[in-house]
Amino acid sequence: MPRFLTLTDVAEELQVSMAQARALVRSGELPAIQIGGRGQWRVEQVKLDEYIEDLYAQAAAKAEARKAGVPQTEDV
Repeated sequence: MPRFLTLTDVAEELQVSMAQARALVRSGELPAIQIGGRGQWRVEQVKLDEYIEDLYAQAAAKAEARKAGVPQTEDV
């Protein structure tokens, strides 16, 4: 498995559009670096794995809060 992924690879792995993958990177939500003269984005596989784990943790926390009856504000 390569250490760095292209945005195409990221979009495929997350099953989202290229625009969504690019937005995650540009917002800083998904850490990435720019490489080369054309500034192509690369995401380290470890960072993508951490991002996915964080999303699972957030989902679990929301589920636990719902079970406890804590009012939730839904993200849009």
